[in-house]
Amino acid sequence: MNIQAEHFFEKAHKWKEEFYLLREIVIGNKLLEEDYKWMHPCYTFQGKNIVLIHGFKNYCALLFYKGALMQNTEGILIQQTKNVQAARQLRFTDIGQIIKLRPVITKYIKEALEIEKSGKKVEMKKAADYPVPDEFQGVLAEDEALNKSFYALTPGRQKGYLFYFNQPKQSKTRAARIEKYYQQILDGKGIDDK
Repeated sequence: MNIQAEHFFEKAHKWKEEFYLLREIVIGNKLLEEDYKWMHPCYTFQGKNIVLIHGFKNYCALLFYKGALMQNTEGILIQQTKNVQAARQLRFTDIGQIIKLRPVITKYIKEALEIEKSGKKVEMKKAADYPVPDEFQGVLAEDEALNKSFYALTPGRQKGYLFYFNQPKQSKTRAARIEKYYQQILDGKGIDDK
């Protein structure tokens, strides 16, 4: 048992009973080691993340790091948002759901572990797979320094900007975001770099 994870469970107000049952189910797989990452109990195999327990306002969940590779035979794995590429969640709104699905949860944990053992990886989108918004394409075409700086960024940093610039529905909002991060791109920094 991980001390930080233990504190997480002890301090939980909402979902406490559900968290403890999920923990019991997960550690039933003796190959998984309890850790504490991103302020949540995380269960690993040979240092690789397999599943994480977390809670939200309306549900608690098990998050499978390579859930996109799972068979999802019961059709209950959920992609949090369309932009989440690898992880998938099992969501619960009460302890009764967890009790009812316990055999399925156990099966899914075993499957996630087998996927990790196999060495399979989720194929992530590349920067070239993200569309370049017209507003940004126009600025890149007119500003050689910005163009050079943007394409010198790591693929991950390029994806971060393209994702962020593509989100707004209105052109003026996209243009404002591009303007806001103009100097940061010239400085060779990613969207989250300070």
